Amino acid sequence: MRVLLVEDETRLAASIARGLAAEGIDTDVAHDGNDGLWRAREGNYDAIILDIMLPGMNGYEVCRTLRAEEIWTPILMLTAKEGEYDEVDAFELGADDYLRKPFSHAVLVARLQSLARRIAPARAAELQVGDLVLDPGSLTCLRGNETIELSKREFSLLEALMRRSPDVVPKPELIDVVWGMDFEGDPNIIEVYMGYLRKKVDRPFGTTSLRTVRGAGYQMVADR
Repeated sequence: MRVLLVEDETRLAASIARGLAAEGIDTDVAHDGNDGLWRAREGNYDAIILDIMLPGMNGYEVCRTLRAEEIWTPILMLTAKEGEYDEVDAFELGADDYLRKPFSHAVLVARLQSLARRIAPARAAELQVGDLVLDPGSLTCLRGNETIELSKREFSLLEALMRRSPDVVPKPELIDVVWGMDFEGDPNIIEVYMGYLRKKVDRPFGTTSLRTVRGAGYQMVADR
């Protein structure tokens, strides 16, 4: 595995790099956001470990820029900050996982290995529920003739619901599919993302296709 570590605390970065090397993980290190962004663009990495508080360009900006440029290398964000909104922001910008400092080296390695194993299975070319169409291949979403812009996490959640439509999908199952089985954050994050989706997929069109089934989960139905 080849990893890019973007961390401005030089001693911590050196410690992490040594620990990863002991696990057979080749690690390149950048100490500011601008250098990290350049390396992420130019290198062929299996994962990126990205601190949030960085000089030059913070981790949020680096993550946002990479995803806007359609660079989909898995990103594990690190932060010493507390609060669920930092976690929500990280996922909304396209991060794949989130780890608070201080953390166990064993947990870091396990998270990286989990990210590297996330290879998407073969997907159908197109999904449709009512007039809502989702194309996993081109990462596009349409309702009727209007394009809907979705973040990576929003897209994954909508895809999971459309694949099971009209079945009710339990909340823990959606978290496993979209955030990964090793997700240790607040499970209520899914409610935040359902809110994001409703604002984009339903409300502008006067539809109610995304539904909450209390005590059971969430459901996608054909609703014009």
